Amino acid sequence: MGRNTNDKLRGWQSDIIVDLIKRYEFEYIAMNPGASFRGLHDSIVNYGMEDPPMLLCQHEEIAVQIAHGYAKASGKPMAVILHNLVGLLHATMAIYYAYIDRVPMFIMGATGPMDEGKRRPHIDWTHTALVQGNAIRDYVKWDYQPYSIDGVPESFARAYSVMTTQPQGPVYMCYDAGLQEAKLEREIPLPPASAVPTPSPMMPDPRAIEAIADKLIACDMPLLMPEYVGRREGGFENMVKLAETIGAGVWDIANALNFPNKHPLCLSLDKGALKNVDLVVGLDCKDVEKATRELNSTTREAVPVVADNCDWVEMGFAEINMSKWSMDYCRMQPCSVRALGDTSLGIPALTDMLEKKISGNSALKDKIAARKKIIGQRHDETWAKWQQDAQKDWDAAPMTTPRLAHEVWEVIKNEDWVLTANTLKHQVRKMWDFDKPYRHPGIELGTATQIGMSMGVALAHKKHGRIVVDLQPDGDLMFDAGALWVAAKYEIPMLIVMYNNRAYYNDWEHQIRMARLRGTDVEKAHIGMDLFGPEPDFGALARSMGVWGEGPVEDPKDVRGALERALEVVKSGKPALVDTITRHR
Repeated sequence: MGRNTNDKLRGWQSDIIVDLIKRYEFEYIAMNPGASFRGLHDSIVNYGMEDPPMLLCQHEEIAVQIAHGYAKASGKPMAVILHNLVGLLHATMAIYYAYIDRVPMFIMGATGPMDEGKRRPHIDWTHTALVQGNAIRDYVKWDYQPYSIDGVPESFARAYSVMTTQPQGPVYMCYDAGLQEAKLEREIPLPPASAVPTPSPMMPDPRAIEAIADKLIACDMPLLMPEYVGRREGGFENMVKLAETIGAGVWDIANALNFPNKHPLCLSLDKGALKNVDLVVGLDCKDVEKATRELNSTTREAVPVVADNCDWVEMGFAEINMSKWSMDYCRMQPCSVRALGDTSLGIPALTDMLEKKISGNSALKDKIAARKKIIGQRHDETWAKWQQDAQKDWDAAPMTTPRLAHEVWEVIKNEDWVLTANTLKHQVRKMWDFDKPYRHPGIELGTATQIGMSMGVALAHKKHGRIVVDLQPDGDLMFDAGALWVAAKYEIPMLIVMYNNRAYYNDWEHQIRMARLRGTDVEKAHIGMDLFGPEPDFGALARSMGVWGEGPVEDPKDVRGALERALEVVKSGKPALVDTITRHR
């Protein structure tokens, strides 16, 4: 029935799925085992010769998170296999986060057998859904369940195309257990090797680009606000060139690394700099509200920082792929120009247009030069203030987050490093030098996401030999502690530094706000929030999973030595964890 690249004869219908996995060059498959895909599993191992390799994960959520982090860091989608209905339901939160983070991910599931005559008593009934994709249809780009092997190649190709078309996102292909386990009786053609897997990117309307260029030239203090630009190849460099061409400040919304934080035009995290802005240019943004509002977390009141007469324009994907179920699209910002299309094409076109309009205009050149000087001075003053503020309670034990950020930076700054997700409440963005686009694939998305995503990031950078650092919240690791075993088993080198305040402190802060608002006892705010009595020993936990572990380390003067010892382990190609204790406030 045909041969694969290892010259083995296809004998089972699940062999076709393996050939498609190879055709589309997936490098890894993350999974938690299940009988519903035993046919596909056997084909991957014995027909596909374990190429690509499968990563055994302790929970479906971890499998999805690894694929999430891998795609953010590498730009390449990973494959995930989820066991029938129950495995899919375990993975739902992680899939939702991948969807709202615009991450491509090829999820394969299984169900049935849909032929009632072939179902085992009880288990094949209770673990089977009529249309299984319904469970996640509201937060994947596409799902499909082919009825026969004839529908598998075309739907696989379409799913890959949908997944990798911007804005990207996860897709779900559900394969009947009976379909997988059936013998292959005839030749099933695959998509031709010459077929393009993904459409070319969409160019924004040149008229809209010119309108944005004219507004940039006419305004006095523009601000560029990129969110996902850095995910695309060349996006980081394109942002630098655009900012320098027009002399605009840049506020980097950290869902990707879009702009170097020590560049003199970087104004990220400095909300005072927004007060004089008269034009905001959103670039591949989904949410500009958080960056441009001052939030009173107690009253939920969000007050604009930018002036009422500030003009707004945007370039990106706007309402394309907007969810009909969740409100991940955030509050709509009215704009005078909306250029629909890919910033990987639109930003260079905008920069070229600006260069032509600026050329020969000496007055405009002087204006841009003067603006660069003003923004650069503010950047330097803000940076100096951050370093001064970081010294507060420097020697306190437990240590402050600025002190932890400093100690980690001193150990890794001369390495080729990558930060996986958490930024210690932005302290690392105020201290480290994010000078290359791969330094940070973007912030974490919520509790129970970071350890898996971090492993995916580390897996993507393993072949480059980079030092991958995970500033790991304690509450997050408590959800998915089994992920440490995965890192040890597959020797995924990463430096895990516990950001351990022994609490779900984000929620603790909310209870403090409620107590102050209502006049109740602030000292009770920790109830239902603390992670002490007993305190988890993360160093011991790591060692029990086969990961080098040390700690808890509470005195800041002891942190650097522990980090240096852990770094040597990571350089040997293995994961290491240092449990550092930080202050609650």
